[in-house]
Amino acid sequence: MASLKALKIRIGSVKSTQKITKAMKMVAAAKLRRAQEAAVAGRPYAERLEKVMASLAAKVSLSESSPKLLAGTGKDQVHLLIVATSERGLAGAFNSNIVRAARRKAEELIAAGKTVKIYIAGKKGRVLRRFYPKLIVADHEMGHIKKVSFTDAREVADDVIARFEAGEFDIAHLFYARFQSALVQEPVGRQIIPVAIDVNAAPVADGGAAVEYEPDEESILADLLPRNVAIQIFRALLENAASEQGSRMTAMDNATRNAGDMINKLTIQYNRTRQAAITTELVEIISGAEAL
Repeated sequence: MASLKALKIRIGSVKSTQKITKAMKMVAAAKLRRAQEAAVAGRPYAERLEKVMASLAAKVSLSESSPKLLAGTGKDQVHLLIVATSERGLAGAFNSNIVRAARRKAEELIAAGKTVKIYIAGKKGRVLRRFYPKLIVADHEMGHIKKVSFTDAREVADDVIARFEAGEFDIAHLFYARFQSALVQEPVGRQIIPVAIDVNAAPVADGGAAVEYEPDEESILADLLPRNVAIQIFRALLENAASEQGSRMTAMDNATRNAGDMINKLTIQYNRTRQAAITTELVEIISGAEAL
């Protein structure tokens, strides 16, 4: 049976841990509201831009002069997986779910005979080095980011686009977690290069009006396509920021509750051990008195 001193030290240790997890939960809750507002505010623009891209692309006949980000390389052999995660842990299954989704896609592509390359954006994505040490082509530093900005997303987008134009890959997929609530963050994988056009999607409503583009659709697409890549990455970073705080808040709440349960159990064990020690001492005293 554990000694009273050891139990007392353990109870104190768990109480200290509980204070930390409770504080982390409160910090995450405070950050969550702002991050959630930013993520929700960024969705309409990103989604609308995708629809505009689809509408414009539907009017363009692909040719050698078409923007490469739209037409692609003409091949689908080399796939780049951009895995966006957080810089810090203690966020429940947030990072592991994103990594798991990326690994599923990687295994699926490898099984199909495709070449896979991995672009890490976020420290916690480095766990992929254990599984695919030879497939990592970039590890973009994100630790300096305190608050996600479009400039941060543009840095990643410019790097990825430069690699695409250099012929390093044919198709790029972006992995992140879409925020739904503090309890639910859905891992998402979407193709961002070349632009995935859904031929069955309804065109952007224009009220039946005749629309003329100046100078022309291809010139507009040439400007919009790089911006679209940056916007989709920006949305991923915003969604991740909200998902990370929501997942951390939930994880720390669970940890605080578990610590409370453990403290109760240890306290009961401590009291029982103490009572047993007192009873033993009384028995010894009584036995000694009777012997006299």
